[in-house]
Amino acid sequence: MKELKVELKIILGVLISALLIALTIFIAVNTQNAIKQGRYIGQGIEPTYHISVSDKAEIYAKPDLALIDFSVITEGKTPEKTMEDNTLKMNKVIEIVKELGVEEKDIKTTQFTITPRYEYTREPYRQNLIGYRVTQTLSVKIRNFDKIGEIIESAVEQGANQVGDLQFTIDNQDELKRQARKQAIEKAKEKAKQIASDLGVSLGRIIDFRETSRTPIIYPRLEFTDKALGSIEEENVQIQPGENKIEVNVTITYEIN
Repeated sequence: MKELKVELKIILGVLISALLIALTIFIAVNTQNAIKQGRYIGQGIEPTYHISVSDKAEIYAKPDLALIDFSVITEGKTPEKTMEDNTLKMNKVIEIVKELGVEEKDIKTTQFTITPRYEYTREPYRQNLIGYRVTQTLSVKIRNFDKIGEIIESAVEQGANQVGDLQFTIDNQDELKRQARKQAIEKAKEKAKQIASDLGVSLGRIIDFRETSRTPIIYPRLEFTDKALGSIEEENVQIQPGENKIEVNVTITYEIN
């Protein structure tokens, strides 16, 4: 028993010694940190100076993709018959579009609605249900620009009674944006060097970079010899895609010395 008590006293003494050593180290570290912090009391944070420059680059490229919507709008007495007539016309539109070379993956139904039609009377005021209107819209991507006019004419002949939102775009814009970004960065860097030289300072590291890009969507006007859709087949639709502009704006912020 005496030997056990001696061993316990030794272990307890070792633990107390270790605790005292840890406490001493903790107090020493905190004291050192407090001394360091005290050196800056009453002093402001050392200011940093910087300049920001902005520039842009524009790239013009011919579009390679045309987007257009074809709608079939049908009115009738009952929803079933109206929908049946509308579907028949739209199926013909889809069929002719495919025959003219548009792939199935480039054809998408974007709208299908059935709405009631009412007739209103004043005395007495009431609304009478007189029928239904079915609207179905098809979004088509045309990659062969030589076929645009023919596709529009053929779709109208097969029952599309509303054509709209023709726009020209570029299918893959990433590479063109990369080129424009590179040009804009080079111009901004050159401007920064010139400004630093005029100010008599030297450029440090880049501390911020921002970029915005813009690709305006062109909506060309369809030109028909006769405004009536019924005589559209007499003349070809004239389409001029022109060029699209891709614009990238950059802002670079430098530290200055």
